[in-house]
Amino acid sequence: MKCVGVMQPRQRYALFVIVILLSFVTQISTSVTHYSIPEEMKEGSVVANLATDLGLDVKTLNRRKMRLDIISNKKYLDVNKDTGELYIVEKIDREHVCTTKSSASCYLRLEVILENPLRIFNIEVEIMDMNDNAPQFRRGAFHLDVSESTPKGERFSLSNAVDPDVGSNTVKTYHLSESEHFNIEVQTGREGTKLADLILNKVLDREEQAVHNLILTAVDGGTPPRSGTASIIVHVLDNNDNAPVFDNTIYSVKIMENSPIGSLVVDLNATDLDEGSNSDLTYSYSLYTPEKAQETFNLNPSTGEITVKGMLNYEDFRIYDMEVIAADRGVNSLSGQCTVKIQIEDMNDNHPEISIKSFQSPVSENIDVDTVIAVVSVSDKDSGNNGVVDLRIPNNMPFKLTESPDNFYKLVVSEPLDREKVPEYDITFTVTDRGSPPLSDNETMTLQLLDVNDNVPHFPQSFYTIRVMENNAPGALLSSLSAFDPDLHENQYLVYFILEKEIANTSMSMLFSINPENGNLYALKTFDYEMEKDFLFHIEARDSGSPPLSSNVTVHIIIVDQNDNAPVIVSPWRAHGSVVEEKIPRSTDKGSLVAKVIALDVDSVHNSRVTYQFLQVTDASLFSLDQYNGEIRTMRMFSFKDSRHQRLIVVAKDNGDPALSATVTIKLSTVETAVKAYSDMTEVPLEYDIFSDLNLYLVIGLGSVSFLLLITILVTIVLKCQKVKPSKAAPPCRNSVISERNSTIADSTLVSNDAYWYSLFLAETRKGKLVVRQPMPKGSRYIVSSIPRSTGMSETSDSAPSTLQV
Repeated sequence: MKCVGVMQPRQRYALFVIVILLSFVTQISTSVTHYSIPEEMKEGSVVANLATDLGLDVKTLNRRKMRLDIISNKKYLDVNKDTGELYIVEKIDREHVCTTKSSASCYLRLEVILENPLRIFNIEVEIMDMNDNAPQFRRGAFHLDVSESTPKGERFSLSNAVDPDVGSNTVKTYHLSESEHFNIEVQTGREGTKLADLILNKVLDREEQAVHNLILTAVDGGTPPRSGTASIIVHVLDNNDNAPVFDNTIYSVKIMENSPIGSLVVDLNATDLDEGSNSDLTYSYSLYTPEKAQETFNLNPSTGEITVKGMLNYEDFRIYDMEVIAADRGVNSLSGQCTVKIQIEDMNDNHPEISIKSFQSPVSENIDVDTVIAVVSVSDKDSGNNGVVDLRIPNNMPFKLTESPDNFYKLVVSEPLDREKVPEYDITFTVTDRGSPPLSDNETMTLQLLDVNDNVPHFPQSFYTIRVMENNAPGALLSSLSAFDPDLHENQYLVYFILEKEIANTSMSMLFSINPENGNLYALKTFDYEMEKDFLFHIEARDSGSPPLSSNVTVHIIIVDQNDNAPVIVSPWRAHGSVVEEKIPRSTDKGSLVAKVIALDVDSVHNSRVTYQFLQVTDASLFSLDQYNGEIRTMRMFSFKDSRHQRLIVVAKDNGDPALSATVTIKLSTVETAVKAYSDMTEVPLEYDIFSDLNLYLVIGLGSVSFLLLITILVTIVLKCQKVKPSKAAPPCRNSVISERNSTIADSTLVSNDAYWYSLFLAETRKGKLVVRQPMPKGSRYIVSSIPRSTGMSETSDSAPSTLQV
């Protein structure tokens, strides 16, 4: 009988764990989903629908947090969680993604990860090559030294052409230009690389042909095929059959930038199996080694040591490729060569740089807004944010920067310029990178402005008032009228001149002169205030610019009066040097008007203000003289003790400094009876010219005074007429008639129909006679009447106006 064993608890637990692990592992897919896409697909192109291909529910992708994990590559692909589509994020360059040619295939390996439950899918995207690169030789020319003793069939290895493409698109074959001495043989390397060997078909003869020039062409297998060429220059040498050989064909070295000068980079070593001079080696750079590499690194020609010669800068050169030749010293020198690759490791050590490509200075101040003044380029040899730069200028300038492609900036005028305000600008360009800490640099350029004639001459005042004392000396300096022009050079050279203006047929240039260079104004003549009181004209200042600009100023010349005219006594009138004789009744009351002295002064203002005073008087207690109006009145009545003849000398003095004066002598005679007939007392100085210049002024003055006196008399008559009783039948006014009967006139006032009368007649009211002062024009008629005043005489006597006919 067989016994069936019973499973222990520990064994049951172990079996449970194994089952759980197996169920979890089965959720992780071990299969690989493969896709193939061509390189250079556009961004956003859909590769495939992962949800469909992997059998996933599209609605659960977001909930299960579907994500794409790219293994060891840049993220060129991504998945759309809404649709489950795998799409291109960035254009893929197969040659950049797969830098090695160890395999003809190029893959991007991805993992699609989902949670709840956890599932991982392996995705493999193969990048298919396109024939987008042509074969290129590392050097454009190959120099070969071939001894003439080289046997037929000798091979010479040539540097192969490089094509980044793969498969059929890479280099497939080589072709050599036609030559009777050489052909090529194409071989395939271990990795499928096509190599070309130059084969000597015919023994060389240096004396027949020393140099052979050949063209080597590399052709790829794409459709259409692409090709590249290189020159092969074969130099035929004499016998020296062993060439130097380096320990390594290729030397790869890494060195930090900014390494000290003299630091050892690599020690090269080559050997030559020959003996003597043919084994003595000299190291040198090949002709195809860039000059920059030769300037940066020093090659010891005897030892083969390469040391640092110049500054190493990662931003300038990251990799230096050079070819070093070891040549023996045989008669027909042979050489061997190797390739040295030096890789510079980076440091952050570069400041941004400013380069002024174009700068205009000086420029005209009227340059148009938005005109380009300068073109500036900025650069930074660093990478990333350390290589991103910003350019700026001070804010308080009338310029702005506009950015152009490739870090070029234009400096343009943003506001109108004015040289008179700012003659030049120091413009500082500051460039700053975005590194941490940021590095910066600056450069200052001076922009000078050329003057333009854009400012008119400016006078300090728009109106000049110049006071000139009369009787000035001709040629005297009156004033300096200088203008200012803020422009430069000929634009600020000013010329002054008087704008022509005629006054009374006299040109201003005949009265005044101005210095054209400094604006000094001179008088050309002596001025007389009594003839000319002021002048108004314009002076212009003009610059020498093109076109010229000008401005003018108004000049007001005021002639200032001097006390150079003495008063002239016009009443009582008398011939020059004669004495005025007057007769008055002895019964004249106190306060009666005896005579009135009138003097005129042609000066102005205070110089013409005349006052009167007695210079000599027979009896100072008998007469008084009003100092302002020149009226001589009695201070008391005559007594029997008073002399019948009184002599009065009156002086008329003006208010000038010094004062000028004139005198008149009046002889007064007192009478008991009426005066003689009017005609007997007439004094006519026939020799006096009433139309002289002086009398003309006097007549005008007296006419004005007479007009005012006439108005006063008319007002007085109206007032008297209003006092007469209405019951009387007599006329409203009773007048005493001045006739040829020599009747006595009480205190009366003369009224004439001609305002000129006062210059012709003098009424001696106390004597009752009318005295002719000047010759009267023939044919003149004068109506004269007298108005009685309160003299104690009866007013009932009839009187009528008298007419005087000449």
